[in-house]
Amino acid sequence: MALSKANRLRHRRDFTAVYQSGVRRNTTHLTLRALRSPLGGATGVGTGKVPTRIGISISLKVSKQAVIRNRIKRRIRAAFRCLLPRLSPGWRLVLVVRPTAVECDYGQILRELEQLLAQAEVLDGD
Repeated sequence: MALSKANRLRHRRDFTAVYQSGVRRNTTHLTLRALRSPLGGATGVGTGKVPTRIGISISLKVSKQAVIRNRIKRRIRAAFRCLLPRLSPGWRLVLVVRPTAVECDYGQILRELEQLLAQAEVLDGD
């Protein structure tokens, strides 16, 4: 199950903006880049706020096998779905996967992702 369309970062210009101007936080297996969205743009369904949009970047350096890269992306999407209600609205996030992430299980990805989001002050209440 994928993230909803409103929560997906889809355009190259959005990824580029996050890479150029966003803050960067690192853990052993993941790197988070986060950028506060401008006030304009599409609004969330019924909320009147710009939803947080998420993109995942995983290169061939992580693994040459698409099966392994896709498994990692599925685990990351599942972790984001779990954390989505706690995210502050109006952020653009890009999660870059490092080659060491091949050895991670879902629990470890969830813990590191939560740590990264807290460091970048994207989680509500943190």
